Amino acid sequence: MTSLEGKSVLIVGAGGFIGGFIAEEALRRHMDVTVTVRATTSRRYLTDPRLKFLVLDYDDRAAMTAAIENCDRWDYVIYNLGATKALNYLDFKRINYEYLRTFTEVLRQTDHIPHRLLYMSSLSALGTGDEKGYTPLRSDMTPRPDTRYGQSKIMAEQHLEHFAGIPYIIFRPTGVYGPHEQDYLMMVKSIDNHFDFGVGYRKQMLTFIYVDDLVNAMFDALASDVENKKYIISEPRGYTQKEFRDIVSEALGGKWVIPIKLPMWAVWIASTVAEKIAKWQCKTSTLNRDKFKIMRQRNWNADISDAVADFGFSPRIDLREGVRRTVKAYRENKK
Repeated sequence: MTSLEGKSVLIVGAGGFIGGFIAEEALRRHMDVTVTVRATTSRRYLTDPRLKFLVLDYDDRAAMTAAIENCDRWDYVIYNLGATKALNYLDFKRINYEYLRTFTEVLRQTDHIPHRLLYMSSLSALGTGDEKGYTPLRSDMTPRPDTRYGQSKIMAEQHLEHFAGIPYIIFRPTGVYGPHEQDYLMMVKSIDNHFDFGVGYRKQMLTFIYVDDLVNAMFDALASDVENKKYIISEPRGYTQKEFRDIVSEALGGKWVIPIKLPMWAVWIASTVAEKIAKWQCKTSTLNRDKFKIMRQRNWNADISDAVADFGFSPRIDLREGVRRTVKAYRENKK
């Protein structure tokens, strides 16, 4: 593997949950780190004085061009910018696809093409797989995304494959969790209050990846010789809802929990109502019809064999340990 020490990296979308962890790992590997933020982005998790900041307006191509052409070319780019919730499909398309297209076009225009660009896609880009036999999802499957979020991610992937002209690596991580993440934290809070809400009555297999394992995989992939390939990033095993509930309960000190199974039709109604209320308030809702399709999917088992073979991917933190760390951060934040 190539040493990354002394190499420069640009982290696009560093203000989100994962971005701070990416920046921290890049510094740990002694890289020259620049992070992009919007003018209004919180820098709560970007406080290391070694970080360089690049403020970009993704809706203003001219301003983005001016900002980037005044910088030195970066050896690597990690593109972590994206929206997991949006008011409508056009917002997903604008943020997840059009921003990437504009950014890569500006890199070409300003002669800032990196050695490689790592793009953070999603396992949702593949859509549903084997919902009966629970065969693991594979990187070489034909994508059939059934959500607006997944469709926008596939558009971005296809742009990198056919039009960007930049050597790329595409990551399709499963559910990413850890300190500072909010969606899984809602489930932890619910179990902390003695209730666990499940969706549907058929078995559902869930997969997870702890944020540190995901971030380490990013830099291991960049340090390898792989390019122009796609990888699923996940723990190598799946968990049932009961297993997840028991692990969280144990981390919370053995909380007693009442499991509540909600029928699909009830969750669909709740998702529709929550989405319409959020639109009326001009906000995004965690519960919406797009998220309902993700919750409805029964099989999130994942085949990570290609990542293991190509750059030695080996998750070190299983769900039990990852949840323990997440719960510890949750309790410290409560205090």
